[in-house]
Amino acid sequence: MALSVLAATVSCDKELAVKNTNQQTTYDFGNTESDLQEAVIACYNRIRLEGTFARVGYMNDVLRGDETYTLGNRWYSPADQLNSAGSVDLTDQWVWRDSYHVVNRCNFVLSKIPTSEGVKESYKRLRGEALFLRALAYYQLATYYQTVPKFDDYSQYGTLETIYAQNASQDEILDLVEADLTEAMTLLPKRDVGGEWAKGRATCGAAAGYYARTLMFRHKYEDALAVLKDILNKDDGGNEKYGHYDLVADYGANFREGTDENNPESLFEVQFMDFGTGGIDEEWTPVNISSNATQGHAVESNLCPSRYGGWADVAMSNWLYNLYKAEKCTDGRLDPRLYWTAMTYEPEYDAYTGTVTAAYPSGDPRKNVVYREEINDGNKYVLRVHQDHGGIPVAKNTYARLDVCETIVFGLHCGINLRLMRYSDVLLRAAECENEISGPTQQAIDWINKVRGRVALAPLSLSTFSGNADKLFEQIANVERPKEFGCENGRGVDLIRWGFFYSVDRMQQLGEHSRYLYERFDETNPKPVTTALLDAKNAGTETACTDDTYTSYFLQGHEYFPIFLGTLSANPKLVGNSANKSTPNTPSWSIHPVVSLN
Repeated sequence: MALSVLAATVSCDKELAVKNTNQQTTYDFGNTESDLQEAVIACYNRIRLEGTFARVGYMNDVLRGDETYTLGNRWYSPADQLNSAGSVDLTDQWVWRDSYHVVNRCNFVLSKIPTSEGVKESYKRLRGEALFLRALAYYQLATYYQTVPKFDDYSQYGTLETIYAQNASQDEILDLVEADLTEAMTLLPKRDVGGEWAKGRATCGAAAGYYARTLMFRHKYEDALAVLKDILNKDDGGNEKYGHYDLVADYGANFREGTDENNPESLFEVQFMDFGTGGIDEEWTPVNISSNATQGHAVESNLCPSRYGGWADVAMSNWLYNLYKAEKCTDGRLDPRLYWTAMTYEPEYDAYTGTVTAAYPSGDPRKNVVYREEINDGNKYVLRVHQDHGGIPVAKNTYARLDVCETIVFGLHCGINLRLMRYSDVLLRAAECENEISGPTQQAIDWINKVRGRVALAPLSLSTFSGNADKLFEQIANVERPKEFGCENGRGVDLIRWGFFYSVDRMQQLGEHSRYLYERFDETNPKPVTTALLDAKNAGTETACTDDTYTSYFLQGHEYFPIFLGTLSANPKLVGNSANKSTPNTPSWSIHPVVSLN
């Protein structure tokens, strides 16, 4: 008996502690350069979630702008009409949730990277990437939710007291964004070094571009212009501070995959590819880490009509369509940006034989492809309208113009990289800053004309603006930028930084831009019209009427998205933002008045 007790005692004392190497923790992972390389890749992975850029995080801002609208969509309508009560988890919570996934992983990386004097160059680059990605996430959070908690140290996750953080002001968050990007600009290499830096990793040029964006959001135009000039100009020795960027000859190359991705026009883009089995393995939520998860985005599914496999959530506004049609290229052709932005068939396309011209350097439109629907002799393509919600489907960032498929694959399958910042944005931002500082100048006009020249539009003349900074601003804000970036992420942020939500005449203008047409026969259940080419402003009153997506913007402060009510309930330190409280935001700057360009 005594021996058995002794044996038991000895066996307990001698238990073998075996560590499961497949269940690493944050304490024992990240202590080598190899680990940190993997951890940084994991940070990039999080910007491909639905709430960052794979769907909702991209589309929410598209809908917040005046270039698109949705009808009858129970998830996107509150975002489109800026009247959410904070209870729609898809639009109100997912951007918050997934952006903080990026922040948290970046904070982990930053906590592990040595910062001592003489640290290896490879560690500097890893730190620069983590800083850039954290800044990108916080830029999204600040421009979507206004006031959010600030986590800039991994130790904050150590206790419930610190992890349940209170709101930081928008200025505090943007101060952090500026600091992160300023440091990243000194740590990251140029895209010119090649390898992974030319294939989608963050570079010093990407950091500089987003730094300028942040400065402009805060109306620091002189500081922003200095950064933008450094991206645009060469020094006396012909060197480019942030590497070589330029407009690609073919506008459509910015929306194709393969060799056109990560081209010289791209400062930063999110990398996608159609890979994996999809289905239940698709990475719809952050908790799904299946190796079979698809690695594409669902922006295409949001834009594509249901008859071609999409969800038909979003349509392009008639205003933007008519804006493209208002001005033809110097060779007589339609602006090629209409072709790449709108999923329409235009009669003029029949006259295009594929001949290479200044406006169409690749001979586009090659086959007038709109998810091929052949009629009659098999050589014609019909006008494509949004079958589900009325209006014009958006072709940009879909396969509609690429002639690779007749229908899309449901879900997160689009492999076209989403370009978040392009060189054309640098040019138009530089022109805007120049105009804000000095009024219309030839330099501002020259920068605008470089973007116009790429699509063979006649150059603008300085004399047209007669020293009128408001008029040139109107040209930039409501002609040049919409036609260059139509239906891309960023328009909603522009409207906020310009103060359009805080001006009666600007709100009226936004309503005119976003106006859509529907049949009047059943006012309790409006049905969109079946043709996209009617100008809503000329609609008759007998059988049809119009509305716009800003009609519901009577709750001021909703230019930002409300903090999700479930998040507010879970964290007693959090308070609602202007959207939760429906309180107006009063700008500290003067808003450009509406000016006629006629």
